[in-house]
Amino acid sequence: SFAMNTYLFVYDLMQFCGHSWIFTNMIIRFMSFGRDSLADTFYSIGLVMRLCQLLSVLEILHILIGIDKSCLFTRILQITERIIVLFVVINSQEEVQGKYVVCVLFFLWNLLDVIRYTYNMLSRTGIYYLPLTWLNFSLCIPVYPLLVLAEAFAICVSLPYFESFGTYSIKLLFPFAFSIYFPYVLKTYLLVLFIGMSFIIQNLFSERKAHLGTGSTKKKRS
Repeated sequence: SFAMNTYLFVYDLMQFCGHSWIFTNMIIRFMSFGRDSLADTFYSIGLVMRLCQLLSVLEILHILIGIDKSCLFTRILQITERIIVLFVVINSQEEVQGKYVVCVLFFLWNLLDVIRYTYNMLSRTGIYYLPLTWLNFSLCIPVYPLLVLAEAFAICVSLPYFESFGTYSIKLLFPFAFSIYFPYVLKTYLLVLFIGMSFIIQNLFSERKAHLGTGSTKKKRS
């Protein structure tokens, strides 16, 4: 309906503005201060990054109520991994926030999201720009494995701090002895992260074939 399409356009516009601001800010800061800007990336743009990622949880609701036709399982995996890495790993450990890997993560996240939300906005209005369509469904395939490696590296960097500070580790003595050592949870999640990557990449290839393969076939027929 017109109302739902307008709502989705406004949502994509808000995400586009947020991620464009982050992406532009990172580039300008790097051009102005060089490598010195990498260490305080989280402190300068972390708040906007967290707001954008929290807002992205709505995309799961969009799929559930049927106004977005994306794959639910794949979208849950993508959003969950960002929430865990950003809020659980980076946000909870101040020592990790100054690492260069945070800058790499933010750059890759926003590179893909600026393109994706630009494509989504234009498609809501019936505009399909072929180079943008190709970029949206092609760039994510080589970039996503690099993104997962960066997320895994951020988790590995954080492990010594979770071990020394005991963050999120729980030990219960009543009514029965039970303990959760959070570094073990993160190590287990690393396995889940790479298993999930295989499903997501498979879905990315399927989406690319659906949007670009069909177009190529039509072009050949014509």
